Amino acid sequence: MTDIIRLLPDHVANQIAAGEVVQRPASVVKELLENSVDAGATEITLVLKEAGRNLVQVTDNGRGMGHTDARTCFERHATSKIGAAEDLLHITTKGFRGEALASIAAVAQVDLRSRSANAELGTRVVVEGSRTRIHEAVVTPVGTSIAVKGLFFNIPARRQFLKSDAVELKHALEEFQRVALAHPEIGFHVVSGTSDVVRTGPENERQRIVHLFGRKYDERLVPVEEATEQLSVHGFIGKPEFAKRSRGEQYFFVNRRFIRSPYLDHAVRNAYDELIARDNYPSWFLFLEVDPASIDINIHPTKTEIKFKDERSIYAIVHAAVRRALGRFNIAPSLDFEPEPALLAPVGPSSAGAVPWRPQDIGTRQVPTGWQMLFDTDRTSGPDVGAIEPTRTKVLPSRDLSVDPGPRPVFQLHGKYIVSQLPTGFVVIDRRRASERIAYEHALKALELGRGPSQTQLFPRNVELNATDHALLVGMLPELRSMGLEIAEFGGRTVSVSGLPAEVASTDPEALLHDLLEQLQQERAALKNERHAALARSMARSIAGRDDGHLEATRMHDLIDRLFACEMPYYTPGGKPTLITFGLDELHQRFERG
Repeated sequence: MTDIIRLLPDHVANQIAAGEVVQRPASVVKELLENSVDAGATEITLVLKEAGRNLVQVTDNGRGMGHTDARTCFERHATSKIGAAEDLLHITTKGFRGEALASIAAVAQVDLRSRSANAELGTRVVVEGSRTRIHEAVVTPVGTSIAVKGLFFNIPARRQFLKSDAVELKHALEEFQRVALAHPEIGFHVVSGTSDVVRTGPENERQRIVHLFGRKYDERLVPVEEATEQLSVHGFIGKPEFAKRSRGEQYFFVNRRFIRSPYLDHAVRNAYDELIARDNYPSWFLFLEVDPASIDINIHPTKTEIKFKDERSIYAIVHAAVRRALGRFNIAPSLDFEPEPALLAPVGPSSAGAVPWRPQDIGTRQVPTGWQMLFDTDRTSGPDVGAIEPTRTKVLPSRDLSVDPGPRPVFQLHGKYIVSQLPTGFVVIDRRRASERIAYEHALKALELGRGPSQTQLFPRNVELNATDHALLVGMLPELRSMGLEIAEFGGRTVSVSGLPAEVASTDPEALLHDLLEQLQQERAALKNERHAALARSMARSIAGRDDGHLEATRMHDLIDRLFACEMPYYTPGGKPTLITFGLDELHQRFERG
């Protein structure tokens, strides 16, 4: 039998291997910039022509290379970063495989010029399609300059698959941004064609983000800082109100290396739960520092994937760090509910008659008064950054409701909104969304405790369901009973409803049940991962949907009190605002323009 297996020629093998590392001009940008960082550069210049398809040039003031190293660096698996397999456990540099320059030189024309500080002359090496054409001494500054020309000149089919210049430039600049964000101590200069795209000196992380994404980001960033023995996390997250409907501003860096991690993405997005809509994406720029021995970055040639030894702990720490930052820096709307002294009612631990909240208080009408003091409005402390953001304090429910807080002017607008006066303007509350937030937190507490208040119906109502709804309902009967919905199987696909949650005791049981099932069908995917939250959201929307009609002043006050007794009163479970404030300054400006 004739042998059919043969060795590929070196240049063909190199081109195939290069496909793993070099996919487009952006791949070249990434590898060359990372090499400059590893060389200890403090200034790096990136030049692109035709989005990099005809020229990608990176010049740095790093350590540079000697005559032999300048040639050897183009050999496959030639590296100064590791010498033994054990060194993979202690990687702190960007590159270590020794594949980048070899792969680039296999599919492009590369002109390298480099000089170390202790050499009088530098070295020039020209490689074309893995073949060395020139290797000579030249006069050149300390550092390294690499020009990559004619990418995929020897593989026309690959070149044809490149996108338009606009698309390729976008990808190239994204790679630049990742390196620039990870190393704000380095100054960068980026030129595309004849235009300066970016010019920045050394700066701190916040300044670098603002420099790259615009001055408006300075007010959007919330600092994150958390340190444990296993992991330290720092950086910035975006305020919920600036979340976008598309991805693109989510950055994780592990030991200053950009990575992609759907697992950690979930940890951050889950921390924003209830603060943003589900189809929106917050921004984050998070830097994780871990022991190099606890991660494996040798998974893919591009090194953007990573494995943690203890993924669950990393997830928990990142989630907690983001959640704590969102709470600590009060990213919710800043409300100034500082009332007149005569209107203040004693609240807080030192108030007479004040007692802590208790689980059995769920669903009762005994809610905290004095919600105007939800924030500590002491302006004498804290950093001087313009308007001082108030610090949120915990308002403790009180059973002593005999103290009248005094008149609070409120009125209803179009049957949908509640308007209340503030010392600095007024607040508009969406009553349906407020009811949804209240009902959600009541339902969630009831699920956690395994019981909630229920109002028994005088006559049980039998409700026939379709097969899908019946199967869904039967699978979560215990949880529904915990939320105050007393349901029993009656036979076939019929169920008997004998009790309803106390807050909707007068509602038609059949209508409420059908609304609830419709909401649950929409939450089916979420029920697998966050069962209690999905159930509570469904119940809250079903209850809020029945909150219509005229409200008397006492009921409006009651709704406001219960809303501000919530842990997160400013947003619905789906991330929509429950209230909006308007300042007197805004009104004055409107009238002055008139």
